[in-house]
Amino acid sequence: MADLTFRPDRRAMMISSAGIAIAALAGPAAKPLLESSPPRRPTAIPAAPRSSSGMPQTTLDAARFSVDPALLRRALSALEQHSGSVKARDRIAIVDFTAPSSDPRLHFLDVVSGKASRLLVAHGSGSDPGHTGFLERFSNAFGSNASSEGAFLTADYYTGKHGRSQRLVGLDPTNNNALSRAIVIHSAWYANDDMIPSHGKLGRSQGCFAVGEDKLSDVFSFLGEGRMVFAARA
Repeated sequence: MADLTFRPDRRAMMISSAGIAIAALAGPAAKPLLESSPPRRPTAIPAAPRSSSGMPQTTLDAARFSVDPALLRRALSALEQHSGSVKARDRIAIVDFTAPSSDPRLHFLDVVSGKASRLLVAHGSGSDPGHTGFLERFSNAFGSNASSEGAFLTADYYTGKHGRSQRLVGLDPTNNNALSRAIVIHSAWYANDDMIPSHGKLGRSQGCFAVGEDKLSDVFSFLGEGRMVFAARA
């Protein structure tokens, strides 16, 4: 089972320990974080606490969240911008492609509980042609084998050449070819934790968000369908 326990991080000191008030982040009731299979689409959306303005509101426990503050603000802005498409706004994922592939740069945030965690994730070979471990560029082009920047909507599950996978819909001009390019979430041996002590970096995908083979069920359980993944550099 993947370790998705919540630990403080030194980078979290960049964010006020008092927490960040987040408006307009309501969605279906949260399921348990660790499950063995993807959650089913919820049948009802319970009411969330409301602010004086009438907007749903919750508070992020910033001391537990280690993503760059500017990148967090961009992700939350994208969540608001795409609220018409992203119906489930209780959980989000943020990929900080500023960090090397040796860092756990796939951040998970439960905006209802304020809890956060992070995992390793690979980037595309077209984004790192020299295999340095750092993403050098984004691309939305067919055949680029590169990672794309922007907000993605998690879609349905299927079984393909990488086993269990989840389709992603690109919501921005920088990633709107994601579905046609088959940019998905899947697991891969080259994204396993043991790649770091052995090679100092992960292998590269063809632009997909590849995670460790023993982490996939937990990623699927946390995100489910209809939630946002935001990928960018800080």
